This record gives sequence, structure tokens and C-alpha cells, in this order.
Amino acid sequence: MTRPWTWSYEGYDAGAERLRESLCVLGNGYFATRGAASEVLGGPAHYPGTYAAGCYNRLTSTVDGHTVENEDMVNLPNWLPLRYRICPAGSAPGPWLSPDHPFLTEHRQTLDLRHGTLTRWSAYEDDAGRRLCVEQCRLVHMGEPHLAALRTCFTADGWSGAVEVESGIDGAVRNAGIARYRDLADQHLTGWETGDERPDTVWLSCRTLDSDIRIALAARTRASAGRDGMPRPRLSALRAFHSLVLPVIAGTPAVVEKTVSLYTSRDPAIDSPLHAAVDAVALAPHFRQLRASHRRAWDALWRQARLEVPGEAGAILRLHLFHLLQTLSPHTAELDVGVPARGLHGEAYRGHVFWDELFVLPFLNLHLPQVSRALLDYRYRRLPAACHAAREAGRGGAMYPWQSAGDGREETQQFHLNPRSGHWLPDRSRLQHHVGSAIAYNVWQYGQASGDTEFLHTRGAEMLVQIARFWASAAEWDAALGRYRIRGVVGPDEYHDAYPGADAAGVDDNAYTNVTAAWVLWRARELCQALPEATRRQLDERLRLDPEEPERWDDIAHRLHVPYHRGVISQFSGYEELAELDWAGYRRRYGDIRRLDRILEAEGDTVNRYQASKQADVLMLGYLFSPAELASLFRLLGCPLDDGIWHATVDHYLHRTSHGSTLSALVHAWVLARVHRPDAWTYCEEALTGDVADVQGGTTAEGIHLGAMAGTLDFVQRGMTGLETRDQALWLDPAPLRELSKFGVRIRYRRHWDIDLRIRAEQVRIAVPASECPPVRVRLRDRSFALAPGTSRRLDLPEDP
Repeated sequence: MTRPWTWSYEGYDAGAERLRESLCVLGNGYFATRGAASEVLGGPAHYPGTYAAGCYNRLTSTVDGHTVENEDMVNLPNWLPLRYRICPAGSAPGPWLSPDHPFLTEHRQTLDLRHGTLTRWSAYEDDAGRRLCVEQCRLVHMGEPHLAALRTCFTADGWSGAVEVESGIDGAVRNAGIARYRDLADQHLTGWETGDERPDTVWLSCRTLDSDIRIALAARTRASAGRDGMPRPRLSALRAFHSLVLPVIAGTPAVVEKTVSLYTSRDPAIDSPLHAAVDAVALAPHFRQLRASHRRAWDALWRQARLEVPGEAGAILRLHLFHLLQTLSPHTAELDVGVPARGLHGEAYRGHVFWDELFVLPFLNLHLPQVSRALLDYRYRRLPAACHAAREAGRGGAMYPWQSAGDGREETQQFHLNPRSGHWLPDRSRLQHHVGSAIAYNVWQYGQASGDTEFLHTRGAEMLVQIARFWASAAEWDAALGRYRIRGVVGPDEYHDAYPGADAAGVDDNAYTNVTAAWVLWRARELCQALPEATRRQLDERLRLDPEEPERWDDIAHRLHVPYHRGVISQFSGYEELAELDWAGYRRRYGDIRRLDRILEAEGDTVNRYQASKQADVLMLGYLFSPAELASLFRLLGCPLDDGIWHATVDHYLHRTSHGSTLSALVHAWVLARVHRPDAWTYCEEALTGDVADVQGGTTAEGIHLGAMAGTLDFVQRGMTGLETRDQALWLDPAPLRELSKFGVRIRYRRHWDIDLRIRAEQVRIAVPASECPPVRVRLRDRSFALAPGTSRRLDLPEDP
């Protein structure tokens, strides 16, 4: 059940609990905690997990006879535990209660998106008819990033007596949230110490095994009333708890407040994580004051990231925005972290950073540009590692890793498990070098949206140049073809990692890779020409840039090979020689064929033999570039692309994609909104419900899909408005869907805050708030005008060309 600003579940369903835990995560950009029940430490139905942004550790495992290393985002000590049981007068205490206990009679939980709290309400009735109602409100403070709190209220219904409560910190945790990783080493923590400080506070400290990050948590527990006056500490090697007995009188609430602080040695301006944690809970106010300041912080954040869409779609988009802001908040701007593909919500993909920022930063650029810059700084700090990787591969420039984590080395696993067959298979996804183009694209888009020329002309320029150098070194001249070629790569599709029967990994001339490489080379040359003379001289000296290099980039950008077959753009050279798949037959046999690669491998076959894609590949070009810019790119390459070719290309891959990634439906919706609008909503709806309905069949329980969530927000913000920030102007080319024909967004464009953009029926309204800034240049298809601060303009939408 949902309302515009809440996400609710009625009743308890153990089978759905892990999914709900992911969707009910609370976080603040510094750390996040899954929405697991505080009464349980874990088990088949529950997986408590707390993750701090950028907190990784490396372990060695043996996989199928091979020694491999994996770096994981570490599951930190669990601060949630607070369990309770009824203590009848003159009788032994009853069992510890939890939603899994048969005494449970009612249960509901509500995620308050506006104020960032999770409230759970449960009712229990024991064998003697004693009914206990428990209401618990949880927050991870958005204003004070190291604090979290629980307020638990007990109400006895028709009886009086006592409730025994245990509250504390559990350090006996592992990274055990993903079933297919369970043969891998998972103990990341060591060196536990526990203690108590003052009568109401316990603490636990530990460190990671390899990265040696010190972690400390302190928990303060206070009750409205209690026997013997104070909680009693109970310490062991791995756990620090308080025990207290709380008198309860029929109908009168009794309250326990638990306040927790979390610090690590990665934090600036602290002497020690333990001292900082203990001091923070000592100074923290009561829950009511914490909640009030937490709400104020959320109110301010919602004002910076406003998106107004009516109906059920709007409710889901608010949930998506909520989780984006919990993962990447203003606090993120102070950290050295990237965009974890599954948020801070679970252990899937080991918390690694992929190319998902390609779907995230375009939204953040227009709301929280300081966060976008911090995420690009994460990439810049790892530029030396990318340059080292390129040299090791015999290339120039920077070869960014497909999966990144702590220090910027390649973190892509060497083997992956097919759960259908039980086979460990070589993982060749590290050949997705197009991640470098995604980083360059984000650098450019951030500069265009923010006007941050200081970044674009320094760190941004360095990254762009080094990525261009990589593509220039990867391009090989084919005299017979009269074109440059890029060989041995894996495209966004991911299914095709080699030619059928070939020993060598990768495919040649992936169209997406080559076209985006050409764009990088072109933009890098353009930027070098536009730099002020002194800045250009510094860049040349720093990178030892040969004056002839930009000319070579220009030559390659004009002559990279883009393959075609039967009037459509080929995904890669030789694609047309692959067999057609019996799509209808496989759907009849298996139903869900999203992970077609696993199905075929389990049959002893390989998806490399077929014209079948996991997700959008060639069509990604229509996601990154507007129709006009894409046409300009193909003209640059000297390759044909008109409406007929593009429409035929879209249709070809539309019928040959299994959508094994949540990003695929999003890209198809984006492209179809321009090519065949009536079909776009089907894919848009799938993108919206990808996590809330868990359309990938169990993956959301392992962590939400942050790129897909952010992408749906950007689909409204840029996809349906046709919004581009380029050439010192806002460009608009609206394409609203019938199901989403009424919406509004507020954006931050350069020095202009809260530009209001609204689509209603056949009109667009744009309003620029009053300020001392210069007018905003706006282009609406073939119309151009300047909008002065403090004014607005309403325009009829032109009919589709």
C-alpha cells in the first residue's frame, strides 16, 4: 500500500522480508542500514546490514581450484539489535518476541519518504492472553551523518507487569547476504573490543582485515522507567549489550530510546573513531529533538531535488529519489567515494562502482552538482591507477576498470557462478572499456550543466585527454577497410564476450564502443582548442601532450568503423553471421528468459552463437545523445544515419533483447519515446517497477538498482522534456507520454537555482527565479529566446516533426 509520501506493508511475510529490507533502507550518504527487524540478528528471512560509503576490504578465496581476490563493501557491526519479552509477575520470562514468532497477531511497517523514518507496529498475544503492542520508529540522521536512533514504545493491553529489553551492538557479522558468494571468504572484520562508558552507553570497536580501516560504534540506551534505575551492561568478545527490565502498566506506554554513533578511521578531523563515537552519543539529544532536526535536513534536501509527477508513477519516482538521496547526499561531497551500483543497500556486486554513474550524474548535475563533482573527483583520484592499467595492457592514456572500489584497480572477478548449472565460468566483462567513455561523458555533461570551468579545464580536461589517448592507442588502421578498428572488447550487451568457437576474448568494432570513442576523441580535441592559453600550456606540460596528438584524435574520430547489416547498425563486426534464436520456444520452455546466458550455458550452449542481447547496446546511443547530436556524430564519422536506418535499428534490437538488466527497459523507454511513443510506456512501467516488484526475480533483496532508479528520474527530467545543457543554453524538445503528460521539475542550472519547468497537455512553462544572474538562453526546437530572472514563459508544444 502506498500513498504519495509513504511506502507501507500490511502484515508480515517472511518470504518477502529481504525485499522489504532493501526497499526500507535508511541512510544519509555516509552510511545506510537495511530495514531489518531489530529483534533478529539474521537468518533465512532477515539480513541486517550496515554499510559505510567507501569502506572496502580485500579477501582471498579459492574458486574452482583457482586463487582469487575480491574486494567487498564491508558489512559493519549491526547497531539495530533491540529485543524484548514479556515478564509476568511471579513467573518465568516468556520467549523473546519477533515477527517470526507465532505470538505475532498484527504487523505493519511504513516508510515515511518525506521525513526519512521507518515505523514498525506489531502486536503479540501470549498463551495466557497477554497482549503487547510495540511501535518502533527508526532514523539514520540526514543532518548528523554519524548518528542513528530507535524509539521503541511498549503498551500492555489489559495486563500489567514488565518487559525485559536487550539493546546493543552485534559485531559477529559477515558478508553473507548473497547466496552465490557463500563459497567465498566473507570474514572482513577482526580485532574486536567492547566496553561500556557511563551507565547508559556501550561500545564496540574493530578493524578490517586487509584495508585496516578502524570502525567504532557506541550505543546509548535510555528508558522512561526501569527496575534498578539503569541498564546493566553485558559484554562479550563480539557483542556489547544492555539489559533492562521495564515496568508496564495497562494502557500506559513505556519507552526505550537507543541512540547510536558510527565512525571510521577514514573520517577527517577526529583523533580516534572510538573516542568520536562515544563523545557523539554523549552529546546527542533525545529522540524527539533528533527526529525534529532530521526532518529539517530532509525538508531542505527535498527542496533541492524536487520532482512532481502525479499518481502511482509519482509515488514510485519519489521512492526512487528517496533511495538516490540516501546513497548520494550532500554528505557524499565530503567523501572519496563513487556510485555503488546497488546503493548502500546490500552486498550484490560487492558494492563496486561500475558505469552506473552514467545514469545517475545527469540527474544530480541539475540538483546537487557538488555531489556530481565529488563523484568525478573519485574518478580523478584513480586516474594514475587507470594510466598504470593502460601501460600494463600496452596502451596509452587511461584504461579505467569496469569494476572499481577502493584504490582504482580492476575489481572485476575472474570467474562467475552460473546458479543454474553450478559451473564457475571465466568472467570477461573487464573488457568493457566503454566505461572510460562513460566517465568522459559525465565530465562533459557536468561542465555543461554546472558551468564549472575550473573543474572542466583542470581535472576534467586531464581525464578527457587521457581517455582519448587510450582510444587513440586502441584504434588500429585497416588499410583494406579504409577505417580504424577497435578490437577485442565487450559492449554494454555483456552477453557477447567472444566469437563462437574463438579462443580470443572480446568482439571487434562494437558500434556503441566505437561511436562513443569517436565522441571522446572529438570532445577532447575541442576542449584542448578552447582552453585558455595558460591553462593549455599547463596541461601540455603536465601530460607531456604532443601538439600532433589532437590532430590524430581528429583523424581517428572521423574514420572509426561502424558496421552495418541489412540496413541496420550492427552491434559489432560479424554480428549478422550469428544464428537467430527461437525466442518463442525458449519463452514457452522457461517463462522468464532474462538471464538467457545462464539458460543456454546450462544446456551446454552459449549465447555467443546468437543474435541475442542481455540489454540495450546499440540503442544506448539514443540514450546518450539527442537525435540531432547523434546524427551529427554519424556525419562526423562519415556513416549513414537517417530516420529510416535508426528506426529499423531500434526495431531490430527491440525483438532480440532479453532485458537481463534493469537498465535495459529504461533505455528502451527513452529511445521509444522518440521513435515510437505508444510503445514507450510498457518499458517505462517496467523500469519504474523494476525494484518495487522485483522483476529480476530476487535481485532487489540483494540491494536496489541505483542506476535504474536514478534513470527513471532522469527519464522525466531530461528524457520527456528533451532537456539538454549545451552551448551555453537550455535546449528543450518535449516528448511526454500519454501516461505521463503532466509533470514538473525544478532544476539548478549554473548560477540559477530552482528553474521551474512544467509540462501540461500541449504546453511547456519555464520560470526563472529572481536573481542578479544573466538571462537564461532557451532553445525549443527551432525557437530561441532569453528568459530574464524573475520571469516566466508559456509555450505551445510544436507537433512532432
